Amino acid sequence: MKIIDSHQHFWTYNAQDFDWITDDMSVIRKDFLPVDLQSVYKTNNVEGCVTVQVNQSEEENEVFLKYAGENNFIKGTVAWVDLMAANIEEHLAYWKQYKKLKGFRHILQGESDRALMLNASFKNGISLLRQFNFTYDILIFPDQLQYALELVKFFPGQKFVIDHLAKPYIKAGEIEQWQKDIAQFKEHENVYCKLSGMVTEADWKHFSFESFKPYLDVAVSTFGTERLMFGSDWPVCLVAASYENVLQIAQNYFSSFSFEEQENIFSNNATLFYDL
Repeated sequence: MKIIDSHQHFWTYNAQDFDWITDDMSVIRKDFLPVDLQSVYKTNNVEGCVTVQVNQSEEENEVFLKYAGENNFIKGTVAWVDLMAANIEEHLAYWKQYKKLKGFRHILQGESDRALMLNASFKNGISLLRQFNFTYDILIFPDQLQYALELVKFFPGQKFVIDHLAKPYIKAGEIEQWQKDIAQFKEHENVYCKLSGMVTEADWKHFSFESFKPYLDVAVSTFGTERLMFGSDWPVCLVAASYENVLQIAQNYFSSFSFEEQENIFSNNATLFYDL
């Protein structure tokens, strides 16, 4: 079965830009480049990926697009742009020339204004994405799901995907409020969800397959098998698990699903969403 990894990152490490990598995450305090990922993919029979922004700079966009141009396994990139810029339309028109640039993301989870996505300037930027056929990745924590719901209601024709299931509190075993909030996206068919980033939200040293099952159950009941996509979150996942482990968690859970449903989750949905 073909596998497309809908969510991974590259970086050239330096302490200033990657101050979020704490001492207990020291295993990822180094460079992670296409050559490193290519060998991982060969081992795990992964055909291709979508590279997602790390630092909020347009210079990084250029680097990732260079990687994509040099490596066929990189099928698309999710970049960063200042959606609140007065000349945002000019920026979007510029990036449209790159066929492998598929959409944008902002690190909303790190913003002190938890409802920044509802700011008039931010919404103006989102409103322009569709005319360029750009997607939008929603990177948030569970406390922001209520604002994300309002955002997607404003733009029913815009393609959105929630990264990392909105980072539920798996380590603490908290599920009720997250389940209630994410379930409200069920009727919004323009919103997809990535089955990624779960291992880093769990107890890094003591998680089991059973740790994730309740959260995956909620994801399936909310988005079905046509709006979910597998993502590894490599190399961030390495603080808790190997690439093989991350892939196995998803494969084990969906092993009883039909071949068509598995194809959707592991390749077709990402291909359709990002127009790969």
